Amino acid sequence: MAKDAPPRWDRRMQQRLARGEAAALGELYDRFAALVHSQAHRMLEDEDAADQVTREVFGRVWENPDAYDPRHGSMRSWMARLTHRESVRRLRGTDDGAEDEELERRVLGATTAARADYIVASMPSPLRAALELAYIQRRDYRQAAADLGVTGDEARRRLRLGLQLLSTANVRPPAGSAPPGYGPTS
Repeated sequence: MAKDAPPRWDRRMQQRLARGEAAALGELYDRFAALVHSQAHRMLEDEDAADQVTREVFGRVWENPDAYDPRHGSMRSWMARLTHRESVRRLRGTDDGAEDEELERRVLGATTAARADYIVASMPSPLRAALELAYIQRRDYRQAAADLGVTGDEARRRLRLGLQLLSTANVRPPAGSAPPGYGPTS
């Protein structure tokens, strides 16, 4: 399989959706509803609007599954792009005269949070476990080392690497590029 080829699951899912398999839509929903809803909620800061965006995104997928192009990234990145577009459309349509700067701030904040979520979900489990112990369970590196069964130096190394990876979430991408894991913009 080519390096940039999407996972087999993505290709099979697109084929099933194109055939009109309702079970495929249910499976897609189970896999990505939390991603879509949380991204929309971060951008819109409104639970009802996030629910509506979630319904609209999955409705669009069902109506037009061939819009997914595996050459442009994974099914996950496509769902995130659809969610982003729909959320921005809603923000522009409901903010009646709101400053572009405020809209940009909200979109950038939501994008940064989405990138951070993606980075944490994608990092190796030893790094993620060290960060969770330190920042969620409030353990110092010595306690984290004991919980992980590693030396203090190894715990510090894992924390440092995890934080270095996470720090890239707050870096604004160049114009026209997408956040990691969200494929190319179009």
